[in-house]
Amino acid sequence: MNRFALCLSSAIARVTESALGPYQSAVIRMGFSATWLLFLLREFPHRQEMYGPDGPWSWDLAQQLTSTNGAFTALMWSDGRLWFEIVYALAVLTGALLLLGWRTRTMSVLFMVGVLSLQNRSIFMGDGGDNVLHLMCIYLVFTRCGQVWSLDARRARLADEARARGEDVPDRTGPALWGVLGLTLTAVSLSGRLFEGEPFVPLLLWTVWLAQALWWFTGRRAANGEPRILLDVVANIVHNGALFVIMAEACLIYATAGWYKIQGSRWQDGTAVYYPLHLDYFSPWPALADVLASSGTMVMLVTYGTVVAQVAFPFTLFNRRVKNVLLAAMMIEHAAIAVLLGLPFFSLAMIAADAVFLPTSFLRRLGGWATRARGRLTPGTGTRTGTGTGRTTLPKPRAPEPSEPAGTGKDAGDAEDANEANEANEANEANEANDAGEAGEAPVGFRA
Repeated sequence: MNRFALCLSSAIARVTESALGPYQSAVIRMGFSATWLLFLLREFPHRQEMYGPDGPWSWDLAQQLTSTNGAFTALMWSDGRLWFEIVYALAVLTGALLLLGWRTRTMSVLFMVGVLSLQNRSIFMGDGGDNVLHLMCIYLVFTRCGQVWSLDARRARLADEARARGEDVPDRTGPALWGVLGLTLTAVSLSGRLFEGEPFVPLLLWTVWLAQALWWFTGRRAANGEPRILLDVVANIVHNGALFVIMAEACLIYATAGWYKIQGSRWQDGTAVYYPLHLDYFSPWPALADVLASSGTMVMLVTYGTVVAQVAFPFTLFNRRVKNVLLAAMMIEHAAIAVLLGLPFFSLAMIAADAVFLPTSFLRRLGGWATRARGRLTPGTGTRTGTGTGRTTLPKPRAPEPSEPAGTGKDAGDAEDANEANEANEANEANEANDAGEAGEAPVGFRA
């Protein structure tokens, strides 16, 4: 019983004292924001036909659908072209800022608003990757995904260094951004448009806004007190719970997909992969698809391997080595789907979801490789100097200061003798340097 209580207390302390998976949550943040950003940039010339007023799914049809299912979308607040362009531009901007990790808590909320607004406007535009992104953008709001590999982490590190030097580092951007968004949220709420559908998203927006105010107030009044510690514990619990939900969601996606495939006759006889390779819509590289489809053995192995990997993946989480091998195989499979079937954004979304299971040691090693690669490309960063030699220039040692001010008599005489000795040494060094220069040699102090 004591052993069980010890394990339970250790688990509770682990969940409450820290936000687990900082590298995994950072990869998820960058993966989904990059997927959404690339999709919006690729479809920028066709944005009006997909989500705007010129699309086949008109604003009236979208209004009828949202009034029935209660889905949240800011595009239903106005049918003007200017409003659509503003929402689309904000979706692009928030995706880029979340990718960089600037004000990740605020950007994750705005990222969710952008994803839901565009996808719920035309729900028939997209594929399975849109469904994954639709769910994950909500989960990201509850995570502390800017702990590493973000501008927030860099700003926090610089602020801690400044405080260690005794400097005051006020944050003016955060309160200003909070105030602007609060005024916007209040105006939309008073207009009655925010709560037209289901109340979940509007209540979530208000909850996060009020939580940010409480976090800032406790940080100003009791930075090291019990209220701030309590809020930090709550934030850790919410983060760890959201990370667990993301893992469960990924396992559920693979489990349901695998078990549904088992029920299909084409998956049972090992020929299911053959047919999509011969569809013009899913064949961006027909020659490459023909090479794969020409081998019946390869088609059978890929078909059965896909089913086995998807069904077995949730059970491999109990064995780290098997899980890592199967995780790498599934990521390679998604990369192959992106190339062979022309579904890059679906594959990127699934790879980003799979990243939650990547081992921390691998991610830390990957970050080290990226840092060294950046150091080689930009020699002026990191520990390298502007000369690109890779050496760190150390400051010269300061001259020792006298413990007492120089006086008169013997102390003054000693000081004069020391000055004369220093001047004599400097003169000798200068003569030696001139002699060496005349002899065609560099002074010792300047040799490589």
